Parts: sequence; C-alpha cells; structure tokens
Amino acid sequence: MNRKLKLWELERVDEETFKGQEKFPLIVILNDIRSLNNIGSFFRTADAFNVEKIYLCGITAQPPHREIHKTALGATDTIDWEYRENIDELVAELRQQGIAVCSIEQAEKTVLLHEVRALNDSKFALVFGNEVDGVDQSVIDASDYILEIPQFGTKHSLNVSVCAGIVLWEFAKKFI
Repeated sequence: MNRKLKLWELERVDEETFKGQEKFPLIVILNDIRSLNNIGSFFRTADAFNVEKIYLCGITAQPPHREIHKTALGATDTIDWEYRENIDELVAELRQQGIAVCSIEQAEKTVLLHEVRALNDSKFALVFGNEVDGVDQSVIDASDYILEIPQFGTKHSLNVSVCAGIVLWEFAKKFI
C-alpha cells in the first residue's frame, strides 16, 4: 500500500521562510491576461516553482481580488509582484539588466521548450500572453528567445495557466 501524505507531512516551508529563501532566477510577465482565475493560477504556480517575481502588465488585474484569491490560495502573499502598465518599457529595462526575455508563443523561429537546457543565460523573464491574442508582437520583436511547447493534437494552444506550469517546470529543472 502506498499511503497518500497528509498536508502537514509534506514539510513545506512557512511563508516567512519562503519569502527569505533564494529564488530561482525566473521572472514571470503577464501580458494582458484577462481571466482572474488564470492570474491566480499564475501566482500559485509561481510559488510552487520558486519564482522571483511576477509583473502584471496592461489590462492584467491586480490583487487583492476575490477571483484571483480563489485560485492563488494565498500565493499573492508569498510571491513578489508589481504592476507595470507598459510591457515594452519593462522588457527593455529587463534586457538592459542582462535578463534574457523569453516569449512563450508560436512564431516562425522558435526554441522548442525541451531545448531550454541549452540556453546559457543566468536569469530569465518569461512572457505569457493574452488568452486570445497571445504575446504582443512588439514584445516578440524585443525578446531574446521565442519558446514553443510542442503539441501533438488538433488544438493550436493550451490554456495560459496550464502553459505556465509546463514552462516553469522545464525552467525549474535547470536550477534544481
């Protein structure tokens, strides 16, 4: 028999310890994400994968909000975040700081997600786009890399918060 663990047996750190621990060199940027549930899911996933910070850009809603809180389950209190109206200015700032900007998108020239281990940059900002229109073209043009998740079915895309879980796990493997 393989007994399922109780929550208290998982030995997770408390909020204060988490806030003080060294984070993976990962930043998440939300480009006009409309769904409050998706935003909350990003916070929860960022907590799970030890992300340094989330930037909420454009029309992306900000905590506190009941619908964000419902899916974030408290992660809005553990993850550093900041609102920035202009994503293009943010991307330029991050690139000036030597942070590799990666748009998660389907484009003419992409790096497939399973190839991220070959990227030698020391810090990454991952841009996730709007549920309908994806990442802004201006951001794609300014990105160091365009990353694509290979897909093998009939659909052309994944839910953006599902996409975040897949991408963040692939990057987390670089740092564990």
